[in-house]
Amino acid sequence: MPQGGGGLDERLAAAFAGCAGPALLIGMDTPQVTPELLAPALAFDAYDAWFGPAADGGFWALGLAAPDPALLLGVPMSVPETGAVQYQRLRAAGLRTGLLPRLRDVDTAADAAEVAALAPAGRFAALHRRLSARTAVAR
Repeated sequence: MPQGGGGLDERLAAAFAGCAGPALLIGMDTPQVTPELLAPALAFDAYDAWFGPAADGGFWALGLAAPDPALLLGVPMSVPETGAVQYQRLRAAGLRTGLLPRLRDVDTAADAAEVAALAPAGRFAALHRRLSARTAVAR
């Protein structure tokens, strides 16, 4: 879906508004995500929503069987309580919500190092090693 304008809550809501059926949105700052981590969230038979909490208090994944933009509008974004507010919004709407694993998203250099260490065989870790080596040589 093309990204709309406005705040992050409005852009996420617009993405879901453009979906005719079940949709799963994942953050681009969680490079350690694998198909195996996402597999449960591809089925909406037992749940109406899927939620992937982030270690910093946000969330890295949100899946909705019936996308409803109102579930995202007004959720404060990029603050420590973002994930808690979004999760509560899902529960208050009466949605049966499945939980995905808590992941660290990459917002800082320390996050990048930790995520690269957690998934050392991935492309992100390889790029992190290469860039870290260049930085060390430049010093």
